Amino acid sequence: MEVTIPALRKAFRDVGYITDEEVVITVYLALKLEKPLLIEGAPGVGKTELAKVLAALFDTELIRLQCYEGLDENKALYEWNYQRQLLKIQISRETACTEDLERDLFAREYLLERPLLRAIQADRKVVLLIDEVDKTDEEFEAFLFEVLSDFQVSVPELGTLAARQIPVVVLTSNNERELSDGLKRRCVYLYLDYPGVDREIEIIRARIPDIGEKLSTEVARAVALIRSDQDVRKKPSIAETLDWARALLALEKDRLTKAGVNQTINLLLKTKADLDAFHKNIGASRLEEYVRAEKG
Repeated sequence: MEVTIPALRKAFRDVGYITDEEVVITVYLALKLEKPLLIEGAPGVGKTELAKVLAALFDTELIRLQCYEGLDENKALYEWNYQRQLLKIQISRETACTEDLERDLFAREYLLERPLLRAIQADRKVVLLIDEVDKTDEEFEAFLFEVLSDFQVSVPELGTLAARQIPVVVLTSNNERELSDGLKRRCVYLYLDYPGVDREIEIIRARIPDIGEKLSTEVARAVALIRSDQDVRKKPSIAETLDWARALLALEKDRLTKAGVNQTINLLLKTKADLDAFHKNIGASRLEEYVRAEKG
């Protein structure tokens, strides 16, 4: 796909990723400048989905590095295959063939590529997703932005391994901690928020073509009200909104009713505390009245 703003806008819509012009332009600039795209926002706003969409648009592999506390460069970059190395040592001892053994043990065939090295060494341009980078510590973050600056790594036994193709890099953050200025300087920054009601209606209809106008509108308005409740700690994600809409369709609902809400609210809210907050502060009856009044 030729990377232009109109082509990118159309491609997003063709795969059902409904977004605004700011997102399209920001993604376009990251692609044209070949800079990592850092996406921050609450869980469930579509950060990871954007990386998946880019992989689909370019018909390429998505390589994912899932970040977590304690992640180090060995798990992210490369490791040596110690089991194969030990087996090689054992065979060499049994055959008395130990000449050049040390050199052979650190040949490329014994290298285990982890996500960062896999993306750098891929024969074609891939999408590298570094998911929830804010869960790592500052030391790993410093290592990471050095790798992303040069798109090459140094393996002492093999020398410098440079990128064959510069990957499309997407980093996501849930804002659990402030990321360093060093990382941000190397990225094109994008903040994603929950969609407004009109955009969420578009998303629902794009992803669930069989849904009716009334139900899609009422679902979007109901989710917006629930997200506005300060006592609901885990706000419903876009994916959970879609699951809720599909569940209501499976129950053959064409409107949002008190009974339908009570039967399916557990697809939208996933903790007892949030369910309790919903029933205390909003409740199925009020939710039904709210979406009907909004329509009127």
